[in-house]
Amino acid sequence: MRIKPGYWVACALSIAVTASPPAIPAVFAFNPDEQTRIDLYEAASPAVVTLDIGRGAGSGSIIDPTGLVLTNDHVIQGANRGRVVVITAAGDRYPAQVIAVDRTNDLALVQILSTRRFPSIPLASMQDVRVGQQVYAIGSPFGLSGTLTTGILSRIAPNGDLQTDAAINPGNSGGPLLNSNGELIGVNKAIITPNRGNVGIGFATHLQAVEQLIARSRDQIATARNLAQQPAPPPPPPTASQIRLGVAMTPDLIIQGVERGSIAAQSGLRPGDRILAINRRRIRSVDDILTFLSSGPDAALFTIARDRRLANIPIRF
Repeated sequence: MRIKPGYWVACALSIAVTASPPAIPAVFAFNPDEQTRIDLYEAASPAVVTLDIGRGAGSGSIIDPTGLVLTNDHVIQGANRGRVVVITAAGDRYPAQVIAVDRTNDLALVQILSTRRFPSIPLASMQDVRVGQQVYAIGSPFGLSGTLTTGILSRIAPNGDLQTDAAINPGNSGGPLLNSNGELIGVNKAIITPNRGNVGIGFATHLQAVEQLIARSRDQIATARNLAQQPAPPPPPPTASQIRLGVAMTPDLIIQGVERGSIAAQSGLRPGDRILAINRRRIRSVDDILTFLSSGPDAALFTIARDRRLANIPIRF
């Protein structure tokens, strides 16, 4: 049988196609400006926190691994006896105490009461702050924690305050204004706006005021750090309500604490809730709750007061 020449040509082409190596996809590369922003955010954002005072929230920067937080005075105003809750970027919540304020420059220092070491943001040098440099703001505008915005340093006021066109909105207050090295050059505090939205004019307290507040607060900082390092007191003996619900409460039935992973936590009970009724029957004392729990119920409907509103929470035991 005679093979046509065209067959050999087709066969050779087939072999060539089959033997060629697979194409290697190109590795995506960010441009230098993008990479700077990415590196800065990944390094600094774990040290930017939200401060909850119960009736509002703002932002802050951890500036020391022991848990020293820098924020605005107006953020922590109204905190009961200076007690606040610090919420980290990872969502962990820690009790904290206001230890120093500078109302003139709208600054405050807060100490986290914990023995752990925290990521922190270094302070820049005032000599390296120049109009026109790139700046970055991280905070919780409108409750959106971990938000990054960028701009330039637009102006340095006669009193040292920094003006920027980086988007700063309600909730950014107390958060850091950073240079391209991820160093803190200011504390965001205010915007000029006709409608609470950003129009490109925001202000931050300058670094010199921050350094002066830290310098004159060294005794308070040392005292707070010693308090944070003390071991927590042993928990009180569990009561029936704590064993079954996982809560600690006051005699007037206000929940003070909720154990993580407990029935109360899983059901949505929170510190500050006041228990009013169980299965629509009025509760007047902790003993009433203990009596109900001692009956071994499988489920119940708790009526609570929360933020001046009533809510019914079903609980399964």
